[in-house]
Formats: sequence, structure tokens, C-alpha cells
Amino acid sequence: MDISHANIKKFYDSELGGVVQNILCSHISGLWGDAHGLRVMGCGYVDPYLYTFARGSERVIAMSPFNKDVQASSNKNRIFVSSEAQMPIESCSVDRILLIHYLEYCDNLQESLREVWRILKSNGRAIIVVPNRMGVWARADLSPFGHGHPFTYSQISSSLRDNLFIQEHHKGALFVPPVPNSPVLMKSANLIEKMGGSIFPFVAGAHIVEVSKQIYASIDSSGGGSSVLAKTKEILTGKGAAVPQGF
Repeated sequence: MDISHANIKKFYDSELGGVVQNILCSHISGLWGDAHGLRVMGCGYVDPYLYTFARGSERVIAMSPFNKDVQASSNKNRIFVSSEAQMPIESCSVDRILLIHYLEYCDNLQESLREVWRILKSNGRAIIVVPNRMGVWARADLSPFGHGHPFTYSQISSSLRDNLFIQEHHKGALFVPPVPNSPVLMKSANLIEKMGGSIFPFVAGAHIVEVSKQIYASIDSSGGGSSVLAKTKEILTGKGAAVPQGF
């Protein structure tokens, strides 16, 4: 499949795509719970997941890099097209950010993560969903997880740490194989998902990583340094522009 907004939507409109949506929504909701009164933002292709947080949240918006055919979205009044490195969003203004079908397609991973860091509030959380290089979904061309740059757990963890994110939770997801038109697999998808996480965690189709912002400088490698504030008092209270140390 060609990676475009319309083709990813076509996948999610299929029976297999619906199973993927249900599984990932369950994992995401388990980490974030209620988003009542919070500002929620998605980056990438987040149409199937926006509704999970729409009710009760202060605002739900999405950034799409698929600028040729965003009109295919059913949530086009909530979606804007933007550069990965320069989004028209205020610093420290979003409580929750979901990245899915996004980082694996980014031209510059570091710039993209730094922009997410800038937008996220100091007490905010972000969830990153990326294809697992070790899983079969990364080899399935019929799905958006089979395109772009997949990650091992160590690769995505290192990238997040290098860009001043602190890992809060990690879990594998999508243990059901990417086999379309299989009634047996579709009916047993939830059972496979539960068993796979316990028996074969390394074959997960995707990594789900929840992170928070690192707002203190790291202690130097010699152990002789100390943690110092990397942001001003205004930033800690949600005002001003976030400028992490070393950026």
C-alpha cells in the first residue's frame, strides 16, 4: 500500500483494521484513562483514536503530515497540516499527545521529538506507538505498520531519552497476526492479545511507550554534577517558551 491518509483510512475501515483499532484504543485508554478537562493532541494518523478522548476533554486536535489528502478524514474540522519541526501550537500548552503512524515516517526524528517536547506541558504525558522491528507487523505491507522505519525497544527508548523524555511505561501490543479475512483470528483477537503479552512479548507488532518531560538537567557521567533546573519558573507554571538545556 502507498502511505497516504486515504490508504491508511482504507486499512482502518477493514475488519483487520477495526481489530487493530480496538486493541490499541484499549491499551491507550488503560494508560491515560479519563481526559476530562484536558487538551489532547494527536500527531500522524490519529482518526481512529480521537473519539476515545473527545468526550469531556477541553479540546482535541490532530496534526497530519499527509498534506495531499487530509480531506479524507472524518474529523477534518479538528485536523491541521503542519511541518513536523514547526507546529503552530503554543509552547507548554497540551496535556496529552498521542503519536501514531508518525515517528516511523518522520524525515528528522530528533527535530520531530523536540517539537513534541516544546508543546507538551511540564506535567503532561505523551504516548508513542511505533512498529516493532522484531514483529511480523513491520513486514506486513497491507498495513501502515509495514511501512516507514520500525524500531527496536532499545532504539525508541534511546531516541526518547536523548530528547529529554522520561519513560513512564512500556508495553507491547498487536500480537494477533496481520492476516486479513480470517474469521477465526478476528474472533479470538482479544484472547491472542492477552496470551501473547505473557508468553511471547518480543514478537509484539508495536511498541507503546508513555513518557513525561524531563525538566531537570541530567547528572554528568562522572557522577560529580548535580541536577539543575533546565527551565525557568515561568515555564514550570506553563508560561513562556520551553527551551531544554542543550537544544
